Amino acid sequence: MAISLASISRSVRNSLPPRVVIHGEGGVGKTTFAANAYRPIFLPFEDGLAGLEVDSFPQITAYADAVAAINSLRAEAHEYGTVVVDSLDWLEPLIWQKVAIDNGKRSIEDIPYGKGYVEAAPLWREILDGLNALRTERGMAVILIAHSEIKRFEAPDSEPYDRYQIKLHKTAGALVREWADIIGFAHHETAIKKENTGFNNQRARGIATGRRLLRVVETPACVAKNRYSLPETLELTWPALLAAMSPQPQAA
Repeated sequence: MAISLASISRSVRNSLPPRVVIHGEGGVGKTTFAANAYRPIFLPFEDGLAGLEVDSFPQITAYADAVAAINSLRAEAHEYGTVVVDSLDWLEPLIWQKVAIDNGKRSIEDIPYGKGYVEAAPLWREILDGLNALRTERGMAVILIAHSEIKRFEAPDSEPYDRYQIKLHKTAGALVREWADIIGFAHHETAIKKENTGFNNQRARGIATGRRLLRVVETPACVAKNRYSLPETLELTWPALLAAMSPQPQAA
């Protein structure tokens, strides 16, 4: 293709549905958040849909079945509006298993020099590319659910510190973070209450407020991001996220 000034075009903001990654501790409401998205269809890699009435493929236990499920949504007629992967950290062992089998090994750890994790990257890209195709060709939003883990972060410009991040191998985690439009850290809101313990001493105690929040701007405490200029935190609901992505114009 010839490149010239005539080939320049202007992109349209928010012209495609979002690619959302939501991570957090178990039981915070990540799956419920996704279940309330627009016409969701779940790709379940774990048994986490108990109590929810949603459409779902059978539990996926092999990498090839994950690819087949995505391809069926791409090729076959349906009216689903959101594809939900639940969860990334249960998909990852299936990718590792595929890499190990392809190399004639029992485990990805048996592949020398960490090369197995390098070979896993193209399989992750195949999954992410397939989800991209559902977004661009079928107009589907994409939600990837993951658990969080606390990891030591070696910052180049400060002392190391702990933070919540997506529970994936670092290579896969980097691919997912680059791919996503929104990464949200789902958590219970905590208020700090100070109590007198005598002798002019105080003790701080965390108290849950009952609210469940989604942080979409990164802090030293957690991995998060967004490409929509969203506020730092939102209610942990799909309608709250959509409303923040498409704010109503102010009255004159």
